[in-house]
Formats: sequence, C-alpha cells, structure tokens
Amino acid sequence: MRLLRSFIFAVWLYASMAFVGLVLWPFVLMDEKHVYTALRWWSHATIWGLRWIVGARVGFEGLEHVPTGGALIAMKHQSMLDTIVPSLILEKPTFIYKEELGSTPVMGAYLKKNQLAVDRGGHAKALKSLVRGAREAVAKGRQIVIFPEGTRQPLGAAPDYKPGIAAMYKDLNIPVTPVALNTGLIWKPKGLMRTPGHVTFKVLPPIPPGLSREDFMAELERVIETESEAMLPPDKRRSVAA
Repeated sequence: MRLLRSFIFAVWLYASMAFVGLVLWPFVLMDEKHVYTALRWWSHATIWGLRWIVGARVGFEGLEHVPTGGALIAMKHQSMLDTIVPSLILEKPTFIYKEELGSTPVMGAYLKKNQLAVDRGGHAKALKSLVRGAREAVAKGRQIVIFPEGTRQPLGAAPDYKPGIAAMYKDLNIPVTPVALNTGLIWKPKGLMRTPGHVTFKVLPPIPPGLSREDFMAELERVIETESEAMLPPDKRRSVAA
C-alpha cells in the first residue's frame, strides 16, 4: 500500500507542477513576479498531496525569524521538499540551482527567469558569478535560499558544508538565517518511497554579519546540525548511527 501511495503521489507531484507551470506561464511572460505565484501554488499542491495521499504533514516553527526584504537563508537539505516549501513562508524566494536543471521541461523555464544558476564545475569563476548574482538579487529585495552542503544528504550522513555560503556571507555583509529540518523522515534524497509522518521546517535566529570565515562556518554548522538532529527520533540520530 505504501508503494502505491508513493507512486500516486509522484504522479500528483509532477502533474501538478506541469499544470501550474503551463497555466501561469503567460502571466510569467508579462511579469516575472508570477514565478513566485507558481511556486506557491505548487507548494500548496505538494503539501496537499503529502497529507491526503501519503499521510504526511508539514509544519513550521520559528516564523518570527523569517526575514523580509533582501536576505540570505542557509538551509539543511534532506529532500526535494526543501526546494518547494520555502515559497510558502518567503515573499520572493530565490533558489540556487544546478545549471543543468535549466534544461528540464517546465521547471527549467521558471528557473531561468529569476533564480540563480551555478556551474558546479566552474570553481572560482562560478563562485564569483554566484556571488555577483546574489548581490543583485538581494538589492532587488529577494530572499536567497542556499543549501550549504550543496546536495541532499541522507539521515545519518556527516555534515559537509561547502565554502560558497561563506563567500556570500562576506560579500553581502548581511545576516544569515539558518533553517533546520527533518524532511528526510518522510522523503528520502533518492527513490520513489514516501513515508507517513510529521516533519518540520524550523527557522532559527539569524547569524549577524562580521564574523570571521572560520567562526561563521562553525556557528552555521553547529546551529543547523544541532537543531536538525534534535528533531529526529533517537534511533535516527547520527550519534546512534555511528
């Protein structure tokens, strides 16, 4: 039964993405602000599908810490859900995505409109381009969402924070808002299966600007990992798995 529910949800997920994307595309062509409208519609459809097809619920904590205007948000990354749900709590979410995703049907067209592409093989040149794009996005009042580990991590995996977030933190000279989560409990990084349960996105107090690179990276990893681990059942925590 769980496999069947997971399959139906997968159909719902991508069918709703295609429907929303195609219906709103004419409006996006007139004004790119409707990219955010499309993200919210799809987010609501995804959460509806999780609740009524899979039996999983999504909750939020720490909403008083959600920034407005230009901002930088660093989020734990355990599932695809992490790239969908933030649009429900952010006014103008701007995601950093792998450049190759720009060629995917429907989604790629939206990503190219006002999101930030990164070439993972570009190294220093790619990082400079990313920082420049982030500077422009913040100046336009957008909230940049970055996953410091770069890719989805399974439960129990050791943290692997990349330097891109530190470069943006130093260049933008603005607070960074960390977000902890436990979405891996219902939605693994890979595979079809979805699991009933309850997951939470927890927005944490911002880290102020001005810290050294080492201190910032240490604090960011500490708060995100501590809070994310605390939201897991004891048998899923890294210390137990180790």
